Amino acid sequence: MIYRHALKNALNPVITAIATWFASLLAGSFFVEYVFGYNGLGKTTVNALEMSDFPVVMGSILFIAFIFVVINILVDVIYVWIDPRVKLK
Repeated sequence: MIYRHALKNALNPVITAIATWFASLLAGSFFVEYVFGYNGLGKTTVNALEMSDFPVVMGSILFIAFIFVVINILVDVIYVWIDPRVKLK
Protein backbone atom coordinates (compact mmCIF):
# COMPACT_ATOMS: atom_id res chain seq x y z
CA MET A 1 0.00 0.00 0.00
CA ILE A 2 2.81 2.40 0.80
CA TYR A 3 4.60 1.87 -2.50
CA ARG A 4 1.48 1.94 -4.64
CA HIS A 5 -0.37 4.92 -3.14
CA ALA A 6 1.88 6.98 -0.87
CA LEU A 7 5.05 6.87 -2.95
CA LYS A 8 3.38 8.22 -6.09
CA ASN A 9 2.00 11.19 -4.17
CA ALA A 10 5.30 11.82 -2.43
CA LEU A 11 7.37 11.85 -5.63
CA ASN A 12 6.01 15.13 -7.04
CA PRO A 13 7.95 17.39 -4.65
CA VAL A 14 11.07 15.25 -5.08
CA ILE A 15 10.93 15.59 -8.87
CA THR A 16 10.42 19.36 -8.51
CA ALA A 17 13.43 19.61 -6.20
CA ILE A 18 15.60 17.63 -8.63
CA ALA A 19 14.58 19.88 -11.54
CA THR A 20 15.39 22.98 -9.46
CA TRP A 21 18.72 21.47 -8.50
CA PHE A 22 19.52 20.85 -12.16
CA ALA A 23 18.75 24.50 -13.00
CA SER A 24 21.15 25.62 -10.26
CA LEU A 25 23.74 23.23 -11.63
CA LEU A 26 23.48 24.79 -15.09
CA ALA A 27 23.85 28.28 -13.66
CA GLY A 28 26.79 27.29 -11.46
CA SER A 29 28.71 25.71 -14.31
CA PHE A 30 29.69 29.15 -15.60
CA PHE A 31 31.45 30.02 -12.35
CA VAL A 32 33.03 26.62 -11.76
CA GLU A 33 34.45 26.38 -15.26
CA TYR A 34 35.83 29.91 -15.12
CA VAL A 35 37.36 29.64 -11.64
CA PHE A 36 38.97 26.22 -12.14
CA GLY A 37 39.90 26.78 -15.79
CA TYR A 38 37.89 23.91 -17.25
CA ASN A 39 37.15 24.17 -20.92
CA GLY A 40 33.42 24.18 -21.48
CA LEU A 41 30.43 26.26 -22.39
CA GLY A 42 30.64 28.37 -19.24
CA LYS A 43 34.25 29.39 -19.75
CA THR A 44 33.60 30.05 -23.43
CA THR A 45 30.68 32.32 -22.54
CA VAL A 46 32.65 34.25 -19.93
CA ASN A 47 35.58 34.68 -22.33
CA ALA A 48 33.17 35.88 -25.02
CA LEU A 49 31.73 38.40 -22.56
CA GLU A 50 35.21 39.70 -21.81
CA MET A 51 35.94 40.13 -25.54
CA SER A 52 32.45 41.54 -26.32
CA ASP A 53 31.72 38.68 -28.70
CA PHE A 54 27.94 38.95 -28.49
CA PRO A 55 26.96 36.28 -31.05
CA VAL A 56 28.79 33.63 -28.98
CA VAL A 57 27.15 34.90 -25.80
CA MET A 58 23.70 34.86 -27.39
CA GLY A 59 24.25 31.36 -28.77
CA SER A 60 25.42 29.91 -25.49
CA ILE A 61 22.60 31.53 -23.51
CA LEU A 62 20.11 30.28 -26.09
CA PHE A 63 21.55 26.76 -25.81
CA ILE A 64 21.35 26.78 -21.99
CA ALA A 65 17.78 28.11 -22.15
CA PHE A 66 16.86 25.36 -24.62
CA ILE A 67 18.25 22.68 -22.30
CA PHE A 68 16.36 24.22 -19.37
CA VAL A 69 13.08 24.19 -21.33
CA VAL A 70 13.61 20.57 -22.40
CA ILE A 71 14.26 19.54 -18.79
CA ASN A 72 11.07 21.29 -17.67
CA ILE A 73 9.05 19.55 -20.39
CA LEU A 74 10.50 16.21 -19.32
CA VAL A 75 9.56 16.95 -15.70
CA ASP A 76 5.99 17.68 -16.77
CA VAL A 77 5.82 14.39 -18.67
CA ILE A 78 7.21 12.55 -15.65
CA TYR A 79 4.48 14.16 -13.51
CA VAL A 80 1.82 12.72 -15.80
CA TRP A 81 3.49 9.33 -15.81
CA ILE A 82 3.79 9.12 -12.00
CA ASP A 83 0.57 10.79 -10.88
CA PRO A 84 -2.54 9.93 -12.94
CA ARG A 85 -4.43 12.91 -11.48
CA VAL A 86 -2.21 15.27 -13.46
CA LYS A 87 -3.36 15.67 -17.06
CA LEU A 88 -1.66 17.34 -20.03
CA LYS A 89 -4.04 19.44 -22.12
